[in-house]
Amino acid sequence: METVTADPAPDGVSAWGAQPAPPRQLDVEIVIPVYNEERALARSIYRLDRFLESSLPLSWRITIADNASTDITPEIARTLAAELDHVRVLRLEQKGRGRALRAAWSVSRARVVAYMDVDLSTDLHALLPLLAPLLSGHSEVAIGSRLARGSRVTRGPKRECISRTYNGLLHVALRARFTDAQCGFKAVRADVLPELLAAVRDQAWFFDTELLIAAQRRGMRIHEVPVDWVDDPDSRVDIFATAVADLRGIARLAIATPVARFAAIGVVSTLAYALLFLLFAGALGSAAASALALALTAVGNTAANRRLTFGIRGPEGLARQHLAGFFVFVLALALTNGALAVLHGLDARAPRLLEVAVLVLATLAATVTRYVALSSWVFRGRPGGARRGTVLSLDTQGN
Repeated sequence: METVTADPAPDGVSAWGAQPAPPRQLDVEIVIPVYNEERALARSIYRLDRFLESSLPLSWRITIADNASTDITPEIARTLAAELDHVRVLRLEQKGRGRALRAAWSVSRARVVAYMDVDLSTDLHALLPLLAPLLSGHSEVAIGSRLARGSRVTRGPKRECISRTYNGLLHVALRARFTDAQCGFKAVRADVLPELLAAVRDQAWFFDTELLIAAQRRGMRIHEVPVDWVDDPDSRVDIFATAVADLRGIARLAIATPVARFAAIGVVSTLAYALLFLLFAGALGSAAASALALALTAVGNTAANRRLTFGIRGPEGLARQHLAGFFVFVLALALTNGALAVLHGLDARAPRLLEVAVLVLATLAATVTRYVALSSWVFRGRPGGARRGTVLSLDTQGN
């Protein structure tokens, strides 16, 4: 077998293929990430190659991305690359499906990059509907969905329950607007790929979910294709370990949202405000103590949101933003002191703890006002404000 490097490969990645890169740009490169798949690899690659040769009216290539297999998977992959004209192999010395996809996609020269699980559980006839909206420029990302209307799925109740629970959790925790994050049947347009890969940290199974959330937060169109899907009984996935890793990933992304960062800063500011109020109230009186405590926490709140929520660093616009923050402070002061005045109107000798409770509630209302003001006025147009994404669903059953 002639061994050549088909494309430049990143450090720690070896590339093999039986032919040089094609003279014209590929339409699509399909990556098959594998780890210890000696039993399924050859059968699946032969099947995929035959299907693409006969049914896909595009230029294409298959890349087997072997992430640190310890069985004879690498030897089988190199044999396939030598035998089949449109197959190449990338070998990584570290495990991780996300790592394998990142490596293969990063060096691709295709207009669209895609991937499938090696078991080919998804019916291959969904491939052209997956690719068409990307090649036409209609969408940036496309995914197969086992949960969309029109899909037909064969799998056990345990996996069905896990899948629906996971995707439901994504909708609640991350406001996901796609239906199926985990189906191993996805494609991305090459021109948006660098931006998405730069935003994704995970190197394993959560890679898919993080990629889709990154696309959604950047306002990219995510095209969904209902698929026919049959569960692979020989799956190598450790469900428990994967679930724990996914939950950690969801928590990381939830914390990373501007709203979550703003809320965390708001909680700290509210606690600081309550403590400062209690500290100053005895000497200054309730109204003056509230004003002083709010002024001190407002400065810190604006500075923290400027840096952590809206991602602004450096002196540019600093004075203007703090001045605008002062006007937001005046509004918050009116809300809190107004609440305090109402309380004293009802009970001139209201207990100190009741005053604190009323002020904290008023401060929470002021916090909502503050976020609206900061995002739409003070820091308008800064990195915290992403476009709203769109998810499009194609019903291939004609319904």
